[in-house]
Amino acid sequence: MSQFDVIVIGSGPGGYVSAIRCAQLGMSVALVEKYNSLGGTCLNVGCIPSKALLDSSEHYHQAVHQFKEHGIELSAAPTINLKQMIDRKAGVVSDTVKGIQFLMKKNKITVLHGMGSFVDAHTVAVAGEKETQNITGKNIIIATGSKPASLPFINIDKKRVITSTEALEMKEIPKHLIIIGGGVIGLELGSVYGRLGAKVSVVEYMEGIIPTMDKSLGKELQKSLTKLGFEFYLSHKVKSVENTGKKVVVKADNTKGEELVLEGDYTLVSVGRKAYTEGLNVDKAGVAMDERGRVITNEHLQTSQPHIYAIGDVVKGAMLAHKAEEEGVFVAEVIAGQKPHINHLLIPGVVYTWPEVAAVGHTEEELKAKGIAYKVGNFPFKASGRARASMDTDGFIKVLADTTTDEVLGVHMIGPRCADLIAEAVMAMEFKATAEDIARICHAHPTFTESLKEAALAATANRALHM
Repeated sequence: MSQFDVIVIGSGPGGYVSAIRCAQLGMSVALVEKYNSLGGTCLNVGCIPSKALLDSSEHYHQAVHQFKEHGIELSAAPTINLKQMIDRKAGVVSDTVKGIQFLMKKNKITVLHGMGSFVDAHTVAVAGEKETQNITGKNIIIATGSKPASLPFINIDKKRVITSTEALEMKEIPKHLIIIGGGVIGLELGSVYGRLGAKVSVVEYMEGIIPTMDKSLGKELQKSLTKLGFEFYLSHKVKSVENTGKKVVVKADNTKGEELVLEGDYTLVSVGRKAYTEGLNVDKAGVAMDERGRVITNEHLQTSQPHIYAIGDVVKGAMLAHKAEEEGVFVAEVIAGQKPHINHLLIPGVVYTWPEVAAVGHTEEELKAKGIAYKVGNFPFKASGRARASMDTDGFIKVLADTTTDEVLGVHMIGPRCADLIAEAVMAMEFKATAEDIARICHAHPTFTESLKEAALAATANRALHM
């Protein structure tokens, strides 16, 4: 029976990064992956492929709607080769997965393909295609991720009623795509097909889209997506979804009890994700779970068995690849006897629509609920020279700062390249920066980042210079 210092179950961003960091710290590591391909949901059917399709569809949308204004004349209207778009996406995924395989070899990590399950608190059985082998570990890291959630009355047939996985492999552009859920995944994939000409309808139970983020972001994103052709049905509770053969019928009620009936050719069920622990047999290891099927951990991400850790989507908190990576590194360093730091409040959230949405720290709603006195600085991208030059003027940046100390408590933005801009806000908040600190930093001109400086200026006695 092979023995390792650390066994990592799951090769997603949390698992493979944790395995690399453990190896860097001198530990012998086994990485157990259920599927033949490394990288988990993120690399194979999540973050990477969806961004590939988002970029491709945005190029097409710009060619149709913006090239002429830029002075670019096309001899014929651009057409869509969906198969090539999907094939390019597959190539991006393949190259990324090969990169992970290279990193495993480089760091001398033993990769075992097969279903991993606990035999006892120190032993993991790996059921491969031909045989099952048992391995033991001084420490074990559960990084099995999550899978799409659904509603109990919905039959996901993967033909007309689909999840994000099937939405990444479409053979045709939907005429009418009905999305159940106005969260990140649904809006991103809806953007892909909306840009390609599909009618997109979003049915959301809450009163606004991206409901976990600052409300102002959801309102602004709804305006932008409406211009793209989206239709929104907010505060609607879906009660039935029926595949009638060539179409799908979705029925929902609003808060007044009025019925909504939508007919489309595809329905994307995007009501979130849930922790994936099926077949892991955590009970045999004595690992405790909560009522939502997540592994319970302490502040060191240790389970009820101190030598067994859990990270990423399988534990509480935001289901984000970069959150899993940070936790993976954190656990590796805890095992090595170090004292790492992770502040979950400062893990940014991003929505890769266009405009992009990004946020870190407290929302206005949270500050009000906590009774924390704060001040607000807003700056619209329409006042940014760089944004006007690129024709990306939708959106704004909002800085929330403590009224007394001026410390930045939250930054919320929607606009061009916000997925990248948010990193400056995260760094500032990690170092307890004030709005004045950000406002005093020289930003290159013309850049999108100037808008963060202007929002910080606006939060300090309304000193924004360009509005």
